Amino acid sequence: MKNKNGNTVPEKNIERLLLYRRILANLRREKKTAVFSHQLALMSDASPAQVRRDFMLIGYFGSPVRGYDIDQLIQSINEFVDAQEVQKVTLVGVGHLGRAILNYFQGRSDKLAITAAFDRNPEKVGRVLHGIHCYPTERIQEIVKAEGIDVAIITVPESEAQDVADRLVQAGIRGILNYAPIKLNLPPEIFVDNRDMLLAVEKIAFFARRRIRKESVS
Repeated sequence: MKNKNGNTVPEKNIERLLLYRRILANLRREKKTAVFSHQLALMSDASPAQVRRDFMLIGYFGSPVRGYDIDQLIQSINEFVDAQEVQKVTLVGVGHLGRAILNYFQGRSDKLAITAAFDRNPEKVGRVLHGIHCYPTERIQEIVKAEGIDVAIITVPESEAQDVADRLVQAGIRGILNYAPIKLNLPPEIFVDNRDMLLAVEKIAFFARRRIRKESVS
């Protein structure tokens, strides 16, 4: 993604902007109207300088005296990271994780909507699950093209993930959130975010053990 000056904005900056927006939305619900960079830094595990640089990238500047106007800052982030129209998403794999994602997604975003789901299980195909119609996996290319979907979430077993990803790319998908425990081999223009939950838990378990050791030593 590029900013107003045509410069590419790194992935980490986008992640922080999305985190800032969530924090700002919570502050607005608490009736707050302004926030300073050092306050956002504390809540987002960043430095005040990093917060200011992130907002400068999208062309927003606060006041040293009054801080950042929360409503205006949320609007600036929205204009930068969101599509103008609702962006359609598809989910492939309606198992336990897939169902949880469908349920979680409902009503959480004005600019993203899961509009189709796919699965190989005949007991799920043809049903409406959490408000989303479930189609057979064989119809991925047909439905994705017809719906104009360009984002996909994959929650299928490892053995099926590459085939599913290939079908999605052929159908016009340009971004994939991959929960299958496998590295997908896709063209470089496809943006892929891999989320291996076992690796994540293993990492947390490792650092948890180190904390326990430090506490026992002290």
